[in-house]
Amino acid sequence: MSSASARIRTRRAPGEPIERRSRGAVFARWTGRLVSGAVLMVVVLVGGTAGRVWQVARLIDEDHADAIVILGAAQYNGTPTPVFEARLDQASKLFSKGVAPLIITVGGKQVGDNYTEAAAGKAYLADAGVPTDRIVAVQTGSNTLQSIEAVAAEMKSRDLSTVVLVSDPWHSLRTRTMARDAGLHAWTAPTRTGPAVYTRESQLHGIIRETGALLWYQLTHVSADFKYTAEQ
Repeated sequence: MSSASARIRTRRAPGEPIERRSRGAVFARWTGRLVSGAVLMVVVLVGGTAGRVWQVARLIDEDHADAIVILGAAQYNGTPTPVFEARLDQASKLFSKGVAPLIITVGGKQVGDNYTEAAAGKAYLADAGVPTDRIVAVQTGSNTLQSIEAVAAEMKSRDLSTVVLVSDPWHSLRTRTMARDAGLHAWTAPTRTGPAVYTRESQLHGIIRETGALLWYQLTHVSADFKYTAEQ
């Protein structure tokens, strides 16, 4: 049989129904499109959030505020870890520049601790020369959200509303987001020293960690915090 004859025989006769694709094939095609679209949306969302974490981490805003707030980190028998110490040193510098007339340390304690993070931070700042009557220790909060909410309540009781937040660079966007959700006018001046910025690996780890934590907070309004190791 010639190829021309084969083509003639495969042509649809007048009135003959057009062959329909199977429902399974159509379903598979649309499922594939939906999955591809969902993956693309997730990639854009995660990538965009990571970009914002990186962008805000690079900002140091030293505009005048009512208070400088230091997010707590681990301490051992009253001695701040290097992570916490870097934050306290940054806040002390901001205070000496006149960025705010008040420093607020915040953070509770773990079971078995003799000191809260807030108390350890206040003692460190006093030893560094900051007047004790210019330091307020808010000794509650076991995660970022609890700490921010405790600070917001303390500031509102004092009729204060503007705050410069001091933490690690990668933590800045999440703390600022939480503070603004709590009704504060907040901006950030993160530390530029300490374990969080020592190496490229620690920086990348911080961005990845905070991207996930921020997305989780925006989805659930629950805090997801990374526990620093003893070496930090």
